[in-house]
Amino acid sequence: MRSGALKLFAVAAAFIGLLPATVLAQTGPSEGTPKRGGTLVTIIQPEPTVLTTTVNNQFSNGAVSVNIYDGLVAYDDNLGLKPALAESWEISPDKLTLTFHLRHGVKWHDGAPFTSADVRFSALEIWKKVHSRGRLTFAELEDVETPDAYTAIFRFRAPSLVVLSALNAWEGQVLPKHLYENTDILKNPHNVEPVGTGPFKFKSWTKGEAIELVRNADYWDAGKPYLDRVIYRFIPDGGARAAAIEIGDVGYAAFDPVPFADIERVRKLPNLKVESRGYEWNAKYYFLEFNLRNPILADIRVRRAFAHAIDRQGLADTVWFGLVTPATGPIPSFTKAFYTADVPTYPFDPKEAERLLDEAGYKRGANGVRFSINQDFQPFNENFRKTAEYIRQNLKRVGVEVNVRSQDLGAFVRRVYGSYDFDINTGQFSVFIDPELGLLRQFWSKSIAPGIPWTNASGYADPGTDKVIEGIKSAADPEQRVALFHELQRRVQRDLPVLPLLELKQFTVYNTNVRGVSVRPDGAMSSLKDIWLAE
Repeated sequence: MRSGALKLFAVAAAFIGLLPATVLAQTGPSEGTPKRGGTLVTIIQPEPTVLTTTVNNQFSNGAVSVNIYDGLVAYDDNLGLKPALAESWEISPDKLTLTFHLRHGVKWHDGAPFTSADVRFSALEIWKKVHSRGRLTFAELEDVETPDAYTAIFRFRAPSLVVLSALNAWEGQVLPKHLYENTDILKNPHNVEPVGTGPFKFKSWTKGEAIELVRNADYWDAGKPYLDRVIYRFIPDGGARAAAIEIGDVGYAAFDPVPFADIERVRKLPNLKVESRGYEWNAKYYFLEFNLRNPILADIRVRRAFAHAIDRQGLADTVWFGLVTPATGPIPSFTKAFYTADVPTYPFDPKEAERLLDEAGYKRGANGVRFSINQDFQPFNENFRKTAEYIRQNLKRVGVEVNVRSQDLGAFVRRVYGSYDFDINTGQFSVFIDPELGLLRQFWSKSIAPGIPWTNASGYADPGTDKVIEGIKSAADPEQRVALFHELQRRVQRDLPVLPLLELKQFTVYNTNVRGVSVRPDGAMSSLKDIWLAE
């Protein structure tokens, strides 16, 4: 029943079709018998802003909080679902009812019992209302019934093929009703002092230095976690991060912890391993987003000129050391079940860029400058800043003066997603293994929500595109849904509210005495409960 339900609700077969063969059924060689105890020192950069992805789902928030919170389900090596807070589930024949049977005896870290009331509250008051992706993912969810403490029945207005893809500990964190009900969820103090059901408990957060988690001795997954403590250090400088890893001060670090220029050297060090598996579920792309409220950038000729002016292959080769691939659209090509190459393209052609800018009425002035704009970039690591500088240089060649503005993550989010005080912004976006999870929020007009990060910041609102997106969300036929995703890619490549630049591939670096590192397709987005330290 569960296997059939997966195919109906989450299109699991499509998931497997888009994964490289090397990540399927990947459990790796035996690493010996796990040992209890010890402290794992790791790095997360930038420093999180909160410790739950429900109110801000940028990746550093998620990397820490997946250790504190659980989801209803987890993933196996093939991205099939397996039990977490839910022990089992059924789907009705009409695919409008999803019933979860919850695990008994689970406790929140403060000792309160976990019940179906927490699931109902999280789904209706948090995922549907404040989660930047959940507001779209759960749009068809009408209600969650709780006939008893261990049953949660999700009722939908229409079938939703994406929902079971959004219920793991990264995307669908279940929060405690007794600590969030009747509060301002976005400002709740437990966003930074979290109380979860996960394998580790929050102990402390020293701003600018580190977050400390300790073992949850009452965790429902018997015997886990193996570690006594996890310490997340914040080290802004890439060279300093690399040094800390190389000398053993840091044992494990995910999400591109060392500069790309150092990767080949680090691979050769006998005490370290570099692992690129574990990120497929996230499926990220790098983009340039236009603020269409700016009358200059509202002109499609200007946006297409920018597309022709930027050398994506040169960017991939020089700034990213050939470890990424130029993008042809907003869905990475390795997401094979949904990707199409049949989209408008904009080859590197500075002369065509200049022609389009002339045609739009923006001639070069006496100083050679046509107009000036500001560029804001996500301050995640050095490559994001270097990418912004590379774009600045490309645009300068065609007469566009770009002022690159550097700021911390909080200021970036307020500027880009709060006040929309930007011209162009650059950074990464998670599309996910099912693009309905991550992509639609960047292009759907209904996802424009001042103050909600990682949504539609461009102001793009096209009725035809909205219709395609709404068709994707309500499609019950997987083939029709894929066709609509292809149409969406064609439309947004035509309109260019966002210019896709690169398909990203990420990596993890860890010491050889760190065992149990997950290489599942969602490994880097999972908790550290399986990690243990060898002598």
